[in-house]
Amino acid sequence: MTATNTITPRVFAVWWKDLHRWGVKSFQFSQWQWPPGVIKKLTFAMERICEPVDKASFNLMPEHFLSLRFTGEVELRELHGKSEFKGTLFFARAGDIIYSKIDVRNGAIGIVPAEVPVATVTSEFPVYRIKKHVALPEYIQLVFRTEHFRRIINGMVSGTSGRKRVQPDDLENVEVPLPPLAEQKAIVARWQKAQQAVDAARGGLSKPVRFLNGHLTEVYRSTCTRDVIHSRCFVLDFKELATWDVKSGRAASFRLACPSFRPMGDFIEEATEPVRPATEPEKDWPVYGVNNKEGVFLNSHQKGSTFNAPYKRIRKDWFFHNPTRCNVGSLGIVPDVPEDAITSPEYQVWRLKPYASQPLLSGYVACLIQTPFFLDLVQFNRVGAVKQRMYTENLMQVHIPYLPVPEQQRYADDREKAITIHTAAKRYLDDARKEVEALILGTKKVSEL
Repeated sequence: MTATNTITPRVFAVWWKDLHRWGVKSFQFSQWQWPPGVIKKLTFAMERICEPVDKASFNLMPEHFLSLRFTGEVELRELHGKSEFKGTLFFARAGDIIYSKIDVRNGAIGIVPAEVPVATVTSEFPVYRIKKHVALPEYIQLVFRTEHFRRIINGMVSGTSGRKRVQPDDLENVEVPLPPLAEQKAIVARWQKAQQAVDAARGGLSKPVRFLNGHLTEVYRSTCTRDVIHSRCFVLDFKELATWDVKSGRAASFRLACPSFRPMGDFIEEATEPVRPATEPEKDWPVYGVNNKEGVFLNSHQKGSTFNAPYKRIRKDWFFHNPTRCNVGSLGIVPDVPEDAITSPEYQVWRLKPYASQPLLSGYVACLIQTPFFLDLVQFNRVGAVKQRMYTENLMQVHIPYLPVPEQQRYADDREKAITIHTAAKRYLDDARKEVEALILGTKKVSEL
């Protein structure tokens, strides 16, 4: 009796001596479709780096802290004014690979970008330096993000439910295909070509936003009595102040300077519909997130049993935003989503009033909320001291110029055309993702590219 190497067997048997962990998923072993000489342990291609940060001699700055997303993107982390950091930190440098012990099974592995020469991470994010003569960092990242590899590491998790981790020692001993560098480059190039097409299409989405921003700026300059957004000082009567802070003072000054502008509350309303996924523990719930690059996106599918709090339902053409990052553009319109689509209870969900006498078009609002002009208004309408937030009730206090419906329609139509191009590019990317998966698995040969 030997260990079964089928990827998704209905029945299999293994020797007791071959068990590494008492879990059904860990009974299954990977089978890469490559010659044996190509299959090697990850330690052959990468070396773990443990370089502790001496906080007494190293000046920690906001640009030294990273956020790692399920998409594999590595970007600067929002610290919300935090300046003291407990616990041990470790250095990660541009080109290094980092992964999340908890979320690597969801795709949380990325490369420290070139624009971040030196970064710091906690012990929850192991750091690896790729041996350049053996592998490309971009190739290793693609290997980690394949569905096949995720099935492998899902059998390696350890720890209590909800906080299971993939430990470095286990990960490093996983065998993966490490073909010659030329073949790795070909696989990476296939992926990057598709990714570049999506990036170009995303740039097309920004055009109506850019044009609208110019239009709104012109309206603001021509109709308001003074430039409150960029002024270094302003004067108010005490009776105009709602709270004693600079932000609310600037917001009040803006409203007085632009009396023809309308509050968002005239057009939008809160749309909070609690959903309790835990009541259906075996159901796979589609959970959506929002960021300043993709807008609203499918973040993950989660079993109902993994939820410990109610979430919020979302529907097509509703909107939601991250209350702590909306000032940098983490707002978006909900696309076509399943009936059971939900988002985090922390996010603020809202919709356009269907009965407003002077309506806002959803496509126009999708452009509006991404304009630098609008984000400037968000900046001084947030509330809080250190960790500033924008709740729906604060958003409703933001005053905007109202454009006639035909003008709104023009921007909405331009956005729709750009979305059509972007959707086609994303389909191309999905096809590339499947092809790269097959190339890495070995079911398709690099020579067939």
